[in-house]
Amino acid sequence: MDSELKHRVKKVKAVFFDIDDTLRIKDSGYMPPSITTVFESLKKQGILTGIASGRAPYGVVPEIRALEPDFFVTINGSYVIDHENNEIFNDPISKDIIEKYVAWCKETGIDYGFAGKDKAVVSRRADLVDKALVPVYGLCDVDPDFYQKHDVYHMWTFEDVGDSLQLPAELAKDIRFVRWHPNSSDVIKNGVSKASGLAHVLKRVHLTPQNVLFFGDGLNDLEMFDYVGITVAMGNGHGDLKEKADFITKNVEEDGILYALEELGLTEKEVQFPQLNVNDINVPTATIKTNHGDLTVKLFPEQAPKTVANFIGLAKKGYYDGVVFHRIIKDFMIQGGDPSGTGMGGESIYGQPFEDEFSEELYNLRGALSMANAGPNTNGSQFFIVQNQNFPYSAEELERGGWPQAIAAAYADNGGTPHLDRRHTVFGQLADQASYEVLDKIAALSTDGSDRPLTEVIIETIEVTGDEDW
Repeated sequence: MDSELKHRVKKVKAVFFDIDDTLRIKDSGYMPPSITTVFESLKKQGILTGIASGRAPYGVVPEIRALEPDFFVTINGSYVIDHENNEIFNDPISKDIIEKYVAWCKETGIDYGFAGKDKAVVSRRADLVDKALVPVYGLCDVDPDFYQKHDVYHMWTFEDVGDSLQLPAELAKDIRFVRWHPNSSDVIKNGVSKASGLAHVLKRVHLTPQNVLFFGDGLNDLEMFDYVGITVAMGNGHGDLKEKADFITKNVEEDGILYALEELGLTEKEVQFPQLNVNDINVPTATIKTNHGDLTVKLFPEQAPKTVANFIGLAKKGYYDGVVFHRIIKDFMIQGGDPSGTGMGGESIYGQPFEDEFSEELYNLRGALSMANAGPNTNGSQFFIVQNQNFPYSAEELERGGWPQAIAAAYADNGGTPHLDRRHTVFGQLADQASYEVLDKIAALSTDGSDRPLTEVIIETIEVTGDEDW
């Protein structure tokens, strides 16, 4: 995030969200559990939350209402309410425009529909109509003359001609199409949009557009992207929207909203410590087979992707086969991975030294697999496994030094080398008690003055499993 965007983020006092394919997937109805966390976090910070959708209030599904947003900008900005259903803005389309639109639809031979304040209706029952509208509003009543007795806030086309469909000039001066489905466009009053609806909310709460961050995915979000201070396009969003976005996040099902807010600093990152529950996570496993027993290690590609890719790549091409652990220091670590056996050699799979990957989720706990280096960003093929179990500090001392509480406790209970944190990339952790027994047996071997074991410890091979999805 550049400094200019970081400065704008500090002004955010309200976050608004589109619904379909932003908060939830329209076709399946799936909403990531992280969305609840997002709303709770924003509210704790005193940041207002709101929905800005093409949907009418009755189309806002229960799981969205359960988030208890402060405001609802609905029907593409023509009907705006607060969380207590108090009307803030109400702007239906005039009856004479609707009559002209209905006449044009009949002349053109296309079906149409109306969004009222309390229900949606369609001109007739048809597969093409239901295909578009049922996922949003369910099976709608047929009432082609609905507008005669009810206010209409926007309308729909139902057809299979796409963007080639154009309004005549007489109608285009009052209404416009916004394509939202292969078989349907919203028909919206000119001058009305999610942005104009939001403007009425901002007037109510005495905020400016620069105080708003907005998440969207579709073409009916374009006006909002031109209006608010910060815009985030979903990874699954329309290309035109992405071109305008200040930040492009991940897809809905990839927790895109949580990811964006974490990256923008508007919610605290949910930190995981995979080393503390190493047997409960689905990650690649490496078995380092030595002449003194096997060391089974879980690898962490999410936190250290380049380092794990390097280790797996070298292992699979047999680079480590026959290589020794050339340096062993009891109550510290065992080090290997240098084909020359001197501690001065070894090359990465990239053909050159590569950068450190320090993660706030990984630490040099006892049993950690870490990269050996000759200084910052000099990683090659050499690695070590932390063996120290005689730990001189209390958990409280480490916490005061800035280590997370859970990690400080793990250091105090089991051992490790915290002085190596942020100096050596951690990318794995021993996975079972048998591996710790082999680690301690190797560390107990006699060594010479250069810390080289008098009895050779040879890596016969390294087998990797479970890496297909990484």
